[in-house]
Amino acid sequence: MTLPILYSFRRCPYAMRARLALAVSGTVCELREVKLSAKPAAMLAASPKGTVPVLVLPDGTVIDQSLDVMRWALAQSDPEGWLSRDDPALIERNDGAFKHDLDRYKYPERHGSDALAHRTSGIAFLRDLDARLAVHGQLNGEERGLADMAIMPFVRQFASVDAVWFAGLDLPHVQRWLGGHVESALFAAVMGKFPPWAEGDAVVRVEISTSSVG
Repeated sequence: MTLPILYSFRRCPYAMRARLALAVSGTVCELREVKLSAKPAAMLAASPKGTVPVLVLPDGTVIDQSLDVMRWALAQSDPEGWLSRDDPALIERNDGAFKHDLDRYKYPERHGSDALAHRTSGIAFLRDLDARLAVHGQLNGEERGLADMAIMPFVRQFASVDAVWFAGLDLPHVQRWLGGHVESALFAAVMGKFPPWAEGDAVVRVEISTSSVG
């Protein structure tokens, strides 16, 4: 049986959210962990833009945008109803202004930026999330959904820049929400460590049972 091939990088939030959706949908795939400084030729042939995730389907179809990977996986199987808890406008804010601030907060030397200014700007988005989470516990209801899983990896990255400082913020609902997802069985299941893939390596088959994750 030919499996879909997923080119991924463990710590990339875009790849992370794709893996979360693939996992909860029960999609079995061949995982190819990528070393970003030495991207494999097969990945670049499939998607010349050179960013992860890249999902190559058995029929040759290439899906190389993380949200498209999520929605494709959930269209195959959506046991928790994630698609009903999507929020394109909120995700766009995350992927746009918040990601802009996150990059310039985390990597000020790379961007020539004022890290603290961008940290402050990023907190405004987190306060909006905190207000939403105060209502139901998740971003679009009482259960996790696509919006939660699309946004959480980026909030996790923001929090990890200075974990002590972040823990002291008055964002109780964001902190509870983030902690719950990071400590979940689902998140643990998609954060396994694998060596970078090279042509000729044995297939790493990734199959996560939806009955075993929570």
